Amino acid sequence: MSSKSCLVIEACVDSVESAAAAVRGGADRLELCGNLGVGGGTTPSMGLLRAVQKAVPGTPIMVMVRPRIGDFVYSDSEFDVMLEEIEFFKLTGVAGLVFGVLTPDGEIDILRTKRFVKQAAPLQLTFHRAVDLTANYSLALNTLASVKGITRILTSGQSPSITRLHDLPQVKHAIADHCKKYPEQTLLFGSGINPDTVETVLASLANYDLREIHLTGAHWEDGGMRHRPEGMGMGAPGHAWDVWSTSQHAIRAVRSHADIWVQRAGR
Repeated sequence: MSSKSCLVIEACVDSVESAAAAVRGGADRLELCGNLGVGGGTTPSMGLLRAVQKAVPGTPIMVMVRPRIGDFVYSDSEFDVMLEEIEFFKLTGVAGLVFGVLTPDGEIDILRTKRFVKQAAPLQLTFHRAVDLTANYSLALNTLASVKGITRILTSGQSPSITRLHDLPQVKHAIADHCKKYPEQTLLFGSGINPDTVETVLASLANYDLREIHLTGAHWEDGGMRHRPEGMGMGAPGHAWDVWSTSQHAIRAVRSHADIWVQRAGR
Protein backbone atom coordinates (compact mmCIF):
# COMPACT_ATOMS: atom_id res chain seq x y z
CA MET A 1 0.00 0.00 0.00
CA SER A 2 1.12 3.57 -0.64
CA SER A 3 2.89 5.02 2.38
CA LYS A 4 1.01 8.29 1.84
CA SER A 5 -2.52 6.95 1.95
CA CYS A 6 -4.73 4.54 3.81
CA LEU A 7 -7.05 4.40 0.81
CA VAL A 8 -6.28 1.25 -1.18
CA ILE A 9 -6.32 1.55 -4.96
CA GLU A 10 -6.95 -1.67 -6.86
CA ALA A 11 -6.25 -1.63 -10.60
CA CYS A 12 -7.91 -4.16 -12.87
CA VAL A 13 -5.50 -5.32 -15.60
CA ASP A 14 -5.17 -8.04 -18.22
CA SER A 15 -1.56 -7.83 -19.42
CA VAL A 16 1.97 -7.63 -18.09
CA GLU A 17 2.38 -4.15 -19.54
CA SER A 18 -0.81 -2.91 -17.86
CA ALA A 19 0.15 -4.48 -14.54
CA ALA A 20 3.54 -2.77 -14.56
CA ALA A 21 2.00 0.56 -15.57
CA ALA A 22 -0.60 0.34 -12.78
CA VAL A 23 2.01 -0.37 -10.11
CA ARG A 24 4.27 2.42 -11.37
CA GLY A 25 1.25 4.69 -11.15
CA GLY A 26 0.69 3.85 -7.50
CA ALA A 27 -1.77 0.96 -7.44
CA ASP A 28 -1.64 -0.99 -4.19
CA ARG A 29 -3.24 -4.17 -5.48
CA LEU A 30 -4.12 -5.73 -8.83
CA GLU A 31 -7.12 -7.63 -10.05
CA LEU A 32 -5.85 -9.83 -12.86
CA CYS A 33 -8.21 -10.87 -15.65
CA GLY A 34 -8.15 -12.11 -19.19
CA ASN A 35 -9.90 -10.22 -22.01
CA LEU A 36 -10.73 -7.23 -19.87
CA GLY A 37 -11.75 -5.01 -22.75
CA VAL A 38 -14.51 -7.41 -23.80
CA GLY A 39 -17.33 -8.42 -21.46
CA GLY A 40 -15.70 -7.36 -18.21
CA GLY A 41 -12.88 -9.92 -18.08
CA THR A 42 -12.48 -13.66 -17.64
CA THR A 43 -10.09 -16.05 -15.90
CA PRO A 44 -6.50 -15.22 -16.87
CA SER A 45 -4.05 -17.84 -18.07
CA MET A 46 -1.48 -19.34 -15.73
CA GLY A 47 1.23 -17.96 -18.01
CA LEU A 48 -0.11 -14.43 -17.67
CA LEU A 49 -0.26 -14.73 -13.89
CA ARG A 50 3.32 -16.01 -13.64
CA ALA A 51 4.60 -13.27 -15.93
CA VAL A 52 2.78 -10.56 -13.95
CA GLN A 53 4.14 -11.91 -10.67
CA LYS A 54 7.66 -11.64 -12.08
CA ALA A 55 7.03 -8.13 -13.41
CA VAL A 56 5.59 -6.70 -10.16
CA PRO A 57 6.99 -8.85 -7.33
CA GLY A 58 5.44 -8.18 -3.95
CA THR A 59 2.24 -6.65 -5.35
CA PRO A 60 -0.89 -8.41 -4.06
CA ILE A 61 -2.84 -10.00 -6.91
CA MET A 62 -6.50 -10.94 -6.88
CA VAL A 63 -7.29 -13.34 -9.73
CA MET A 64 -10.61 -13.37 -11.55
CA VAL A 65 -12.33 -16.76 -11.76
CA ARG A 66 -14.92 -16.44 -14.52
CA PRO A 67 -15.16 -19.11 -17.22
CA ARG A 68 -16.83 -16.92 -19.85
CA ILE A 69 -18.29 -13.51 -20.57
CA GLY A 70 -22.03 -13.00 -20.31
CA ASP A 71 -24.24 -13.50 -17.29
CA PHE A 72 -23.34 -15.07 -13.95
CA VAL A 73 -25.70 -18.04 -14.04
CA TYR A 74 -23.41 -20.99 -14.67
CA SER A 75 -24.06 -24.55 -15.75
CA ASP A 76 -22.77 -27.42 -13.63
CA SER A 77 -19.85 -27.93 -15.99
CA GLU A 78 -18.97 -24.22 -15.93
CA PHE A 79 -19.00 -24.16 -12.15
CA ASP A 80 -16.82 -27.28 -12.10
CA VAL A 81 -14.31 -25.35 -14.19
CA MET A 82 -14.35 -22.57 -11.59
CA LEU A 83 -13.67 -25.05 -8.80
CA GLU A 84 -10.79 -26.55 -10.77
CA GLU A 85 -9.31 -23.07 -11.22
CA ILE A 86 -9.30 -22.59 -7.45
CA GLU A 87 -6.96 -25.55 -6.97
CA PHE A 88 -4.49 -24.22 -9.54
CA PHE A 89 -4.46 -20.67 -8.21
CA LYS A 90 -4.07 -21.73 -4.58
CA LEU A 91 -0.64 -23.06 -5.53
CA THR A 92 0.58 -19.80 -7.04
CA GLY A 93 0.93 -17.47 -4.06
CA VAL A 94 -1.82 -15.05 -5.11
CA ALA A 95 -3.52 -12.91 -2.50
CA GLY A 96 -6.96 -14.11 -3.44
CA LEU A 97 -9.71 -14.73 -5.97
CA VAL A 98 -12.56 -12.74 -7.49
CA PHE A 99 -15.85 -14.44 -8.35
CA GLY A 100 -19.63 -14.11 -8.47
CA VAL A 101 -22.50 -16.54 -9.03
CA LEU A 102 -26.21 -15.74 -9.33
CA THR A 103 -29.49 -17.60 -9.73
CA PRO A 104 -31.73 -17.12 -12.79
CA ASP A 105 -34.00 -14.93 -10.64
CA GLY A 106 -31.22 -12.47 -9.83
CA GLU A 107 -30.35 -13.65 -6.33
CA ILE A 108 -26.99 -14.63 -4.89
CA ASP A 109 -26.47 -18.34 -5.56
CA ILE A 110 -25.82 -19.01 -1.90
CA LEU A 111 -25.07 -22.73 -2.19
CA ARG A 112 -22.44 -22.28 -4.88
CA THR A 113 -21.06 -19.19 -3.18
CA LYS A 114 -20.49 -21.13 0.04
CA ARG A 115 -18.94 -24.01 -1.88
CA PHE A 116 -16.56 -21.65 -3.68
CA VAL A 117 -15.60 -19.91 -0.43
CA LYS A 118 -14.97 -23.18 1.39
CA GLN A 119 -12.74 -24.53 -1.36
CA ALA A 120 -10.82 -21.26 -1.75
CA ALA A 121 -9.99 -20.83 1.96
CA PRO A 122 -7.77 -19.31 3.27
CA LEU A 123 -7.41 -16.94 0.30
CA GLN A 124 -8.98 -13.50 0.29
CA LEU A 125 -12.20 -13.45 -1.71
CA THR A 126 -13.93 -10.65 -3.58
CA PHE A 127 -17.51 -11.09 -4.75
CA HIS A 128 -17.53 -8.99 -7.90
CA ARG A 129 -20.08 -6.77 -9.62
CA ALA A 130 -22.51 -9.61 -10.14
CA VAL A 131 -23.98 -8.11 -6.97
CA ASP A 132 -25.00 -5.09 -9.06
CA LEU A 133 -27.17 -7.32 -11.24
CA THR A 134 -29.27 -8.70 -8.40
CA ALA A 135 -33.00 -8.09 -8.11
CA ASN A 136 -32.78 -6.92 -4.48
CA TYR A 137 -29.51 -5.15 -3.69
CA SER A 138 -30.03 -4.88 0.05
CA LEU A 139 -30.90 -8.57 0.29
CA ALA A 140 -27.86 -9.45 -1.81
CA LEU A 141 -25.51 -7.53 0.50
CA ASN A 142 -27.05 -9.17 3.55
CA THR A 143 -26.75 -12.61 1.95
CA LEU A 144 -23.05 -12.06 1.22
CA ALA A 145 -22.50 -10.75 4.74
CA SER A 146 -23.79 -14.08 6.06
CA VAL A 147 -21.02 -15.97 4.25
CA LYS A 148 -17.89 -16.02 6.38
CA GLY A 149 -14.80 -15.83 4.23
CA ILE A 150 -15.85 -13.18 1.72
CA THR A 151 -13.32 -10.42 2.25
CA ARG A 152 -14.87 -7.70 0.10
CA ILE A 153 -17.66 -6.89 -2.33
CA LEU A 154 -16.92 -4.97 -5.52
CA THR A 155 -19.86 -2.72 -6.37
CA SER A 156 -20.93 0.27 -8.40
CA GLY A 157 -24.13 0.61 -6.40
CA GLN A 158 -26.29 -1.06 -9.05
CA SER A 159 -25.38 1.62 -11.58
CA PRO A 160 -23.17 1.69 -14.68
CA SER A 161 -21.00 4.16 -12.73
CA ILE A 162 -20.41 4.76 -9.04
CA THR A 163 -20.60 8.48 -9.85
CA ARG A 164 -24.39 8.13 -10.01
CA LEU A 165 -24.75 6.91 -6.44
CA HIS A 166 -26.30 10.22 -5.35
CA ASP A 167 -29.32 9.42 -7.56
CA LEU A 168 -30.01 6.11 -5.83
CA PRO A 169 -31.30 6.68 -2.27
CA GLN A 170 -32.28 3.05 -1.63
CA VAL A 171 -28.85 1.85 -2.71
CA LYS A 172 -27.17 4.48 -0.55
CA HIS A 173 -29.19 3.27 2.42
CA ALA A 174 -28.23 -0.35 1.76
CA ILE A 175 -24.54 0.56 1.53
CA ALA A 176 -24.65 2.62 4.72
CA ASP A 177 -26.44 -0.19 6.53
CA HIS A 178 -23.89 -2.76 5.37
CA CYS A 179 -20.93 -0.60 6.44
CA LYS A 180 -22.45 -0.15 9.89
CA LYS A 181 -23.42 -3.78 10.49
CA TYR A 182 -20.55 -5.61 8.79
CA PRO A 183 -17.34 -3.56 9.07
CA GLU A 184 -15.28 -6.73 8.64
CA GLN A 185 -16.48 -7.06 5.02
CA THR A 186 -15.08 -4.23 2.91
CA LEU A 187 -17.06 -2.60 0.15
CA LEU A 188 -14.76 -1.99 -2.81
CA PHE A 189 -16.22 0.81 -4.92
CA GLY A 190 -15.62 0.84 -8.66
CA SER A 191 -16.84 1.62 -12.19
CA GLY A 192 -16.50 5.08 -13.66
CA ILE A 193 -13.55 6.14 -11.51
CA ASN A 194 -10.93 8.07 -13.46
CA PRO A 195 -8.87 11.26 -13.09
CA ASP A 196 -11.87 13.39 -14.05
CA THR A 197 -14.35 11.79 -11.64
CA VAL A 198 -12.27 10.69 -8.67
CA GLU A 199 -12.72 13.87 -6.60
CA THR A 200 -16.50 13.68 -6.95
CA VAL A 201 -16.48 9.97 -6.14
CA LEU A 202 -14.35 10.40 -3.03
CA ALA A 203 -16.57 13.20 -1.78
CA SER A 204 -19.75 11.20 -2.37
CA LEU A 205 -18.38 8.11 -0.64
CA ALA A 206 -16.79 9.83 2.35
CA ASN A 207 -19.63 8.81 4.67
CA TYR A 208 -19.56 5.12 3.72
CA ASP A 209 -16.47 3.81 5.51
CA LEU A 210 -14.47 4.28 2.31
CA ARG A 211 -11.37 2.07 2.36
CA GLU A 212 -10.79 0.91 -1.19
CA ILE A 213 -11.52 1.96 -4.77
CA HIS A 214 -11.24 -0.01 -8.01
CA LEU A 215 -10.54 1.14 -11.56
CA THR A 216 -8.91 0.10 -14.82
CA GLY A 217 -7.33 3.39 -15.79
CA ALA A 218 -7.38 1.90 -19.28
CA HIS A 219 -8.27 2.77 -22.84
CA TRP A 220 -8.01 1.32 -26.33
CA GLU A 221 -4.69 1.96 -28.05
CA ASP A 222 -3.85 1.46 -31.69
CA GLY A 223 -2.15 -1.92 -32.10
CA GLY A 224 1.16 -2.56 -33.81
CA MET A 225 -0.04 -4.49 -36.84
CA ARG A 226 0.36 -2.43 -40.01
CA HIS A 227 -1.04 -5.06 -42.36
CA ARG A 228 -4.79 -4.98 -41.81
CA PRO A 229 -6.80 -7.09 -44.24
CA GLU A 230 -10.21 -5.59 -44.92
CA GLY A 231 -12.91 -7.19 -42.76
CA MET A 232 -10.49 -9.59 -41.06
CA GLY A 233 -9.88 -7.97 -37.67
CA MET A 234 -10.53 -10.32 -34.77
CA GLY A 235 -10.58 -7.88 -31.89
CA ALA A 236 -13.47 -6.28 -30.01
CA PRO A 237 -16.32 -4.78 -32.02
CA GLY A 238 -15.20 -1.33 -33.11
CA HIS A 239 -11.64 -2.02 -31.98
CA ALA A 240 -10.56 -4.81 -34.31
CA TRP A 241 -6.94 -3.69 -34.38
CA ASP A 242 -6.66 -2.07 -30.95
CA VAL A 243 -5.16 -3.17 -27.64
CA TRP A 244 -6.66 -2.54 -24.18
CA SER A 245 -4.01 -0.82 -22.09
CA THR A 246 -3.77 0.66 -18.59
CA SER A 247 -2.36 4.18 -18.37
CA GLN A 248 0.26 4.80 -15.72
CA HIS A 249 -0.64 8.48 -15.82
CA ALA A 250 -4.33 7.79 -15.15
CA ILE A 251 -3.52 5.63 -12.14
CA ARG A 252 -1.01 8.20 -10.90
CA ALA A 253 -3.58 11.00 -11.17
CA VAL A 254 -6.14 9.00 -9.18
CA ARG A 255 -3.44 8.12 -6.63
CA SER A 256 -2.58 11.80 -6.20
CA HIS A 257 -6.21 12.79 -5.69
CA ALA A 258 -6.66 9.94 -3.19
CA ASP A 259 -3.61 10.97 -1.18
CA ILE A 260 -4.76 14.58 -1.04
CA TRP A 261 -8.26 13.47 0.02
CA VAL A 262 -6.85 11.32 2.80
CA GLN A 263 -4.64 14.13 4.00
CA ARG A 264 -7.52 16.59 4.08
CA ALA A 265 -9.76 14.09 5.85
CA GLY A 266 -7.08 13.43 8.46
CA ARG A 267 -7.33 9.70 7.94
